[in-house]
Amino acid sequence: MGNDTVYATGKRKTAIARTWLTPGSGDIKINDRPLDEYFPVESARGLCLQPLILVNARNDYDVRIRIKGGGMTGQAGAVRHGITRALIEASPELRQQLKRAGYVKRDPRKKERKKYGQRGARARFQFSKR
Repeated sequence: MGNDTVYATGKRKTAIARTWLTPGSGDIKINDRPLDEYFPVESARGLCLQPLILVNARNDYDVRIRIKGGGMTGQAGAVRHGITRALIEASPELRQQLKRAGYVKRDPRKKERKKYGQRGARARFQFSKR
């Protein structure tokens, strides 16, 4: 990767997406697989592409992503966060636009831990009065 390559890390839930952005033709590879092969679900692909579409840069950059952890939605969110951070690194004037859309902030929501003596994080065992 050349010296015009920009690196950023995106996170969501337990997924971590290491993202490299290079000026190019819009080629996106996730774990060495094309975007539509890695994310067969349309909504996940859409989530990944949101920042690029917002700043009209869909075909301006080649994106390489290494992702691990989490499920499909978490990974897609991490990819979006990584691409957003890389775009800001590449051209800081885009920050305001991306921030307004709400892509800059890392989504802090995580799975709540299961509590002891209970069935789940908030679920309780069934109560019987009699």
